[in-house]
Amino acid sequence: MQSVTKRWMLNFLTIIVVILTVVMLLIVVGVREFYYSSAQQVLTSRIEVMVNAIKYRTSDALTPQERVEQVITGFEEKTKYEVMALDRNGAPTVTSSGFYPGDTFTGVDYARALQSDNGYGVYTGRAKDAGNVMSVCYVSDSLGDGVGGIRLVCDLSLVDGEIFKTALFFLLFSTVVVLFVVLSSTYFIRSIVTPIGQVGVIATKIASGDFSVRLKTQHNDEIGQLCNIINYMADELQKAEEVKNDFISQVSHELRTPLTAIKGWGETVLDADPVENRDTVERGIHVILSETDRLSGMVEELLDFSRMQSGRLTLVLSKIDVLAELEDVLIMFGERAKREGVTLESELPEFVSPVFGDKNRLRQVFVNILDNALKYSEKDGIIRTSAAEETGYVVIRIADTGLGIPRSDLPRIKEKFIKGSNSRRGTGIGLAVADEIIALHKGLLTIDSTEGEGTTVTISIPVMDKKVDSTTMQIAKIDEEEIRRYREQQQRDK
Repeated sequence: MQSVTKRWMLNFLTIIVVILTVVMLLIVVGVREFYYSSAQQVLTSRIEVMVNAIKYRTSDALTPQERVEQVITGFEEKTKYEVMALDRNGAPTVTSSGFYPGDTFTGVDYARALQSDNGYGVYTGRAKDAGNVMSVCYVSDSLGDGVGGIRLVCDLSLVDGEIFKTALFFLLFSTVVVLFVVLSSTYFIRSIVTPIGQVGVIATKIASGDFSVRLKTQHNDEIGQLCNIINYMADELQKAEEVKNDFISQVSHELRTPLTAIKGWGETVLDADPVENRDTVERGIHVILSETDRLSGMVEELLDFSRMQSGRLTLVLSKIDVLAELEDVLIMFGERAKREGVTLESELPEFVSPVFGDKNRLRQVFVNILDNALKYSEKDGIIRTSAAEETGYVVIRIADTGLGIPRSDLPRIKEKFIKGSNSRRGTGIGLAVADEIIALHKGLLTIDSTEGEGTTVTISIPVMDKKVDSTTMQIAKIDEEEIRRYREQQQRDK
């Protein structure tokens, strides 16, 4: 992070310094141009006054040279400016101070005046032994014989001093701006870089498997939202880790039981005489086959869950009679219900509208619900199955008089790997798979239960749209986002 801070500060300060330097140069040049232009205008106006005095003072008996000398020597602002009369060669003949400059001036202003249209020439620069000066020269034949022009010179030290003060002020102002930028940027960078650095540290810990760490949210801004998202991610990962560990423990236990039974009865059958211990052999083989079927069902549930997680679970949709599939499942569970002392009751109408679905997957749902009903029903219990067509849906209800589900477990009973406190054998994903399958059919699976009284599972499947061609088949892929939107719409409708 330090390299990012230094790089950002260096780049930002470089831009600020460049901008301030350019602005300062523009201001200094502008101020200099303003002051020098003002000085030139003042010098020009003074020369015009003197030229007019020389031209129009003709009533006296003085020669042109004497009039020029009188005007120059009587110049009232000789303490501020130096006035010179020039001959036709540009050499000074009379000065307001009485001192002749010699080769102090180069005569650039006189040469420029000769070449200009208005007779004025300006020179700004350093004069020998005089510092930085500005001289304005005016040449005209109307000044009299022997007079080539008039030069007015001023010292620019005061003007340059004002320019220097302006530059110094702006330099101090720029320094203050840079210091303010450094301080504010340092605070701003720390307010961003430091939390991001903490996010990086916490994210690294989370990536290494430590889901207990959390970020402190100090501000309700984008950084705060990022911290909340990281904390939410850690919460979800922690929950997923707990569910995974519970699932592994549960699956290991569920797999161990049938494997133990298969191994034990396999050894018993292997050691038994098939003639003398025929009943034992038959019982052992029956147990082995039963536990094998149980293992196959568990593996199939795990495969279905894996397909759902990877988005590879597909449904073959066609026009089906859902009552026929339900009756087949009821017949299939009839013998098991008798063995376990549970009564199966059904109230099914003679006809309901067909649905557009996957008969194998719907059969899987019915098998899962009835299996759970039998699993949690005691001897002499009753399982009632009913069906009806209600407002465009085929509604199937499977109610048992079993153990029921505790109120605390009911909200999460359909989540993956969640098993209630009264749970018996199973992986805990059967209801999750069934709920996903029904959701894919644009239906809804709800569970109402009272602990100690029983559970009612309601399955609502929309009837087949008349616009759907029942002679065709469709392959539908589970879209979890589509299912989520459909569930939210169902909740809003309720």
